[in-house]
Amino acid sequence: MLQTTFCPTSFGCFQIKGSSLGISSVKLVENVPKEEKEIPEDLKACHQQLLEYFDGKRETFDLKLDWDGSADFNRAVWGELVKIPYGRTTSYSAIAEKIGNPTAVRAVGLANRNNPIAIIVPCHRVIAKNGDLQGYFYGLDMKRRLLELENPMSFARQGSLF
Repeated sequence: MLQTTFCPTSFGCFQIKGSSLGISSVKLVENVPKEEKEIPEDLKACHQQLLEYFDGKRETFDLKLDWDGSADFNRAVWGELVKIPYGRTTSYSAIAEKIGNPTAVRAVGLANRNNPIAIIVPCHRVIAKNGDLQGYFYGLDMKRRLLELENPMSFARQGSLF
């Protein structure tokens, strides 16, 4: 049975869905519920690990993921995303090569867009081959903030001196 909880963070409120099979969805939501119910047992670890991640205290997630019903191509892409180390990035073309389909760069981008398990399956760590930030379903500002959280030396914004 699919269960739901919410995880308010400094980056916004994330809705977590999952069951005993694993986490099936983590997505940013605009409407934060006024009254939080008790966190379902199957979602407690995800809730706690997300809080730790956003507090800068967690670099890896240790959770079962449930991609049931997803296309094999998407699963292959997401399987590569979870291998990208914390604070590092890779390109869409590198992911396409790793899954054995070097011409599928746009399809990799689409799989990223369809990633149901944001943050935990770190599609925000995928950038353009030339180093530019491209496409993120929560916007490039959020993508930059996430990368900055993970690697402030490489992704911090340059402030104005005057």
